[in-house]
Amino acid sequence: MPKVALLIEDMYQEVEALVPYYRLQEAGFQVDVIGPEVKTYKSKLGYPLKATVAAKDARADDYVAVVIPGGYAPDRMRRNTDLVRFVREMNDQGKLIAAICHAGWVLVEADIVRGRRCTSFFSIRKDLENAGAQWEDSPVVVDGNLVTARVPDDLPMYMAMILDKLGVS
Repeated sequence: MPKVALLIEDMYQEVEALVPYYRLQEAGFQVDVIGPEVKTYKSKLGYPLKATVAAKDARADDYVAVVIPGGYAPDRMRRNTDLVRFVREMNDQGKLIAAICHAGWVLVEADIVRGRRCTSFFSIRKDLENAGAQWEDSPVVVDGNLVTARVPDDLPMYMAMILDKLGVS
């Protein structure tokens, strides 16, 4: 069974994590939740989700994709060198990287947006542009192995594109 990584940290946005988590399982993928350490993380509203893999143990070779939810969690994620390394390795291997809302902060920290098209929650537009991205105000933007979306309302199109890129119709 192919594996997808879902990054997690405290203050994640509930639907931006849980919709991909369950939808990818429905599509036949094993979803490993990767956090700074193996423990339970709480969403912005206190909903718990347990990381099953510590970031220091995560290897891009083991995964076909990584999904990065938004909320305030990406501000914490980008401070963890192992999470950032993992995202950079996934990009170096040309594997699917999906980021929604504030998850663009992790892409900036991994230095993988220079010269690439993407979208995000509007408040981090300048951060992405300053990192060299070509920001677009579109529900979903695809640039090679990078799939980005703005907000929870974009989840239907975002998930459809992720599944399409993973070869699921």
